[in-house]
Amino acid sequence: MDEVHIRKRKETQNGSTGESVITQTKEEQQVRATVLQKDVGLVSGICLIVGTMIGSGIFISPKPVLLYSGAVGPCLLIWSACGVLATLGALCYAELGTMITKSGGEYPYLKEAFGSVLAYLYSWTTVMVLKPSSFAIIALSFAEYAVTPFYPGCTPPAVVTKCLSAAAIMVIVIINCLSVKLANYVQNVFTAAKLIIILVIVAAGIVQLSQGKTETLSNAFEGSSVSVGGIGLAFYNGLWAYDGWNQLNFITEELKNPYRNLPLAIIIGIPLVSVCYVMVNIAYFTVMTTTELLLSPAVAVTFGDRVLHPVSWIIPLFVVFSTFGSANGTCFTAGRLAYVSGREGHMVKILSFISVKRCTPSPALIFNGMLAVVYTIPADINTLINYFSFAQWVFYGLTALALIVMRFTRKELHRPVKVPIVVAGLMVLVSCYLVLAPIIDKPDMEYLYCTLFIFGGLILYYPFVYCNFSWIHKVMSPITMHLQLLMEVVPPEITE
Repeated sequence: MDEVHIRKRKETQNGSTGESVITQTKEEQQVRATVLQKDVGLVSGICLIVGTMIGSGIFISPKPVLLYSGAVGPCLLIWSACGVLATLGALCYAELGTMITKSGGEYPYLKEAFGSVLAYLYSWTTVMVLKPSSFAIIALSFAEYAVTPFYPGCTPPAVVTKCLSAAAIMVIVIINCLSVKLANYVQNVFTAAKLIIILVIVAAGIVQLSQGKTETLSNAFEGSSVSVGGIGLAFYNGLWAYDGWNQLNFITEELKNPYRNLPLAIIIGIPLVSVCYVMVNIAYFTVMTTTELLLSPAVAVTFGDRVLHPVSWIIPLFVVFSTFGSANGTCFTAGRLAYVSGREGHMVKILSFISVKRCTPSPALIFNGMLAVVYTIPADINTLINYFSFAQWVFYGLTALALIVMRFTRKELHRPVKVPIVVAGLMVLVSCYLVLAPIIDKPDMEYLYCTLFIFGGLILYYPFVYCNFSWIHKVMSPITMHLQLLMEVVPPEITE
């Protein structure tokens, strides 16, 4: 399909007839219509950030954050510090995103600063593990809250939870494949729903405080004893709830006026989420002791049962809405990274193709969804979060370092947003701590597996990317052609 378009364009360049010129122009317009469209405005950008950040994290992470921090006071401090850290990181990404206006999150920044190999390792790790595992975690959270009311007094069967999470993943992938505007509409609606439930919880907590329910909060630092590794794991789980602060950088090419809307959406969205998270945790502690919170199978549901009875059913309902919206946002951005990696030749080419009718990167979205379904099969949520956070903060730190490096190596680049270099340096130091502290305190095999997987990508890099052997193209070309015809997709750009 793409070869036909290229051939017609070359005929025109070689001096073909007027009729051929007209034909080429129409064909070229058809191909150019299949690029990703700038359909994401400021409101949708804020909803993407807020909607992705407020997902399952605030309803899951309070337990492990409290467990690893040791007491209420350190727990609330860690939640606040996570919000500050997410804001600082997002400001660094705002400079990078307005300096290099390419989609794909950290991928184009690492490639620009450190070269192709590191960018490939990032795309390999993120496309194959980080993004689909994140999608799977949120889908599992959605399923747990959705089925819990149907199994009062007992734990829902794992097979039911995992089947429902797989069904949710497939529905979300279909929505994102059908239309960018439809995916944005779903994101906006579910973001509004999750803000409603956050406001309900916060308001109920304020009422409890006004009634003198401050027993748990009055001795906030009593019995606190934390280790270096424990603080790191507490931050892992807190930052998991904040994860999503960099989501707009994955869709920069689809963002209207990115120089204005990218930093503005960050400045509005992340502080809003930070305030909500701290207030929600305070609300939890007004009705539960630390022991009760740690023993609760679903913290938000327990809170609703004690405070909002007989309408406590609204809590699990809106949590389901919240996690579904977060999963939708995660799917939306994850597909763009696979798309950009395929476009740059670091993934199979079919992932960079775009639907002719829908103008969506449907092959990349479907691939991400298939991997997410696979990750739901053996999934333990806490193990996945630790695995995810370790690898993710390696690349967050490298991306902050890329900002520092390009201040010296790429001085000519226009920087509409410029953060103090000390902020990027702080992000590098914090990233090093979050990566190394848990390993030093409690070296688990999962960290070794993660490291081996990251560098294992080099085994595929050498033959498939660096050498680019011709026999690989002979094998992949018919497969790509049949997939292209099956999904009705075309390359996003015309090859000159």
